[in-house]
Order: sequence, then C-alpha cells, then structure tokens
Amino acid sequence: MNVLLMTDKLTTGGAENYFCKLENQLKHPELVFYTAAGPGELYEQINNKTNFSHLSRHNHLANLITIMRRVVESKIDVIHANSLRMVLYAVVLKKILPKKLSIIYTKHNITMMEKRFRNIFVSLVNRHLTRVITVSDDERLNLLQLGVQPGKITTIYNGVDLQKFMYHPKKQTDIFKVGILARLSSEKNHELFLEIAKKLNNDQHIQFYIGGQGPEYTKINQMIENSGLTKQVHMMGDIKDSEKFIRDMHVLLLTSHREVFPMVILEAMAVGTPIISVNAGGIKEAINSDKMGFLVSDYSVESFCNYIHVMKNNPSLRLKMAEDANQRVQKNFSSEKMINATMLQYL
Repeated sequence: MNVLLMTDKLTTGGAENYFCKLENQLKHPELVFYTAAGPGELYEQINNKTNFSHLSRHNHLANLITIMRRVVESKIDVIHANSLRMVLYAVVLKKILPKKLSIIYTKHNITMMEKRFRNIFVSLVNRHLTRVITVSDDERLNLLQLGVQPGKITTIYNGVDLQKFMYHPKKQTDIFKVGILARLSSEKNHELFLEIAKKLNNDQHIQFYIGGQGPEYTKINQMIENSGLTKQVHMMGDIKDSEKFIRDMHVLLLTSHREVFPMVILEAMAVGTPIISVNAGGIKEAINSDKMGFLVSDYSVESFCNYIHVMKNNPSLRLKMAEDANQRVQKNFSSEKMINATMLQYL
C-alpha cells in the first residue's frame, strides 16, 4: 500500500512538526510513504527527499497537477492531508481519477469553512473522507456537534519526542523566568502576556521572555516600549532550539484565544517546565489535574499573576508538578504512541 502525506508548508509550526515526525518515523513493511508540501525551513528535516514533491503556496492548479502525477505514477492508495486545503486537493483528485482513493485528514485547528459554512464542511467530511484524526477529544466532540458521523472520527493525541525533550530538574536562580513560545499572531493573545508582565512589573526578580516570529512582531515590540517594559520583557525572536528555550524557563504561559491541542504544552511537561495556561480546547486533556499545572478559565490577569507567585515562592511545588507532568507525558503522549496509532489508520 502506498501513502501520500501532504501539508501546506514546512515553516515552523505544530502541524508542520507533526508532518515531519510522521515522515521521519513511519515505517512498515507493507507501506511505502511519499510526501508533498510547500516550502519552509523544515524541509531540511525531511529524510526521504527522493519521495518528496514540492508544492506551491499559491498556485493551486500547479499543485493539483503535481499531486495527480504523484498519485498516478506511485499508485497512491491513501492520501493523508494535514490541512483543509490539502483535503480539497485530495477530494478533487478522488473525483477525477478512476482509481479508488482513501482520504485521511488530521485536523490541527479550527477552520474558516466549519465556522462560516458548517453544512458544506460537514458534507465534505461525511461524503468524501475515510477518516478524520482529531488531536484532542475536545475537538472530536466539536465535530460530533457539527454533525460529522461518529464512525469517521478517531482521536490520536500529539506525541512528543522524549529523546529530544528530556526531563531536566530546575536550578534555583535569582531570576525567575516566565516564558511564552508561540507564533506572534493575534490568536496567540500576547497582549494578555504583556498585561501579566505589567502587573508584576514591580518584582525585579521576575523576567519575561517571548519566543517566536510572526506578523505581530513589530506590534508586540511597540507595546513593550509603550508600556515601559523593556527591562522586564525580552523579545527572543525566532527560536531554533525550542527544547532549550522551554527548559530555560521556570514556568511557561499559554494565553491563546483558541487552541486545539498545542505541542508546546507536551514539550514543557516533558522537559520539566511547569505550565500556567488558559483552559482552551484540549489543553485540559494534557493538564488534567492541578498537580501538573494551573489552568485559568477566564483570561484573568490576576489569576495568572497569583499562580506565577505560587510557582515562584514554592520550588518544591514546582518540582513535584514537573515530575508528575513528565510521568504523564511518558505514559500517554510519546511520539512512539502517536506513530503507532496513526499507522493503524492506513492498514
């Protein structure tokens, strides 16, 4: 059986890292894997470049021709799409090609189609897709509420590479580091992170670190200057080594307006960095107890600040949280477990 994995682009992000993990680790004597994606720095992580097809970010007709050629020449049986755009390409090919194609869709985010054109989205999934993989049970329930057939959906949690993201106990230092690692875009809600930093501005022993790049870089940098936070908040830019950034923090915050099941949560749990996060999407499925981290339900600056103080003033609590969270990741959220569960979808 021949499987084609597809994604929009290979710039750094959760769905893109997931795609690379599948390409790197999927191996089975009865399966041959091919890949196709748009450009990006993660292309260097693709192991089998012979089986890789380059896609455009904007030329849909060229992409359809490229994918169709791969499907025909390599006798593809299964297309595994990692974005809605790739799903649409696959559905078009399924209609125009004489051979039978199975389409699997890993749903990493909330799409504009399901929000604005619910009936079209549901019809597309129910009529044309073999399977939808949701990365959280919360997202599975959302699809059921939309009207997607229950038999179409399976939940496979994201998995973290435990060889790369290894547990490291924290050293006690004079500076307490609070970090956020996320794309600098509006949905990640860095404004809340800066409000928290401003509220704690009088404590010179707390420093804030923003890791990531994105369209809101200039806006966020200007907000830091306008709020007089240049000595407390540090823009770290594009983070090449996410493991080191997360490991160097004493606590990691997640402030997003919306999430499905962010990888950074699992990575922090793996390396031993406690988390304070909004209670959004499937995050509560990873941090399912306040013994493993703190969840804030109402985007309350006060709640975030209180939890930061609790973490800062209780090293033994931070250590116990980190140990419990690490054990949960090792048991439930390894990349090996994710790969094995994904493999079963093809067979």
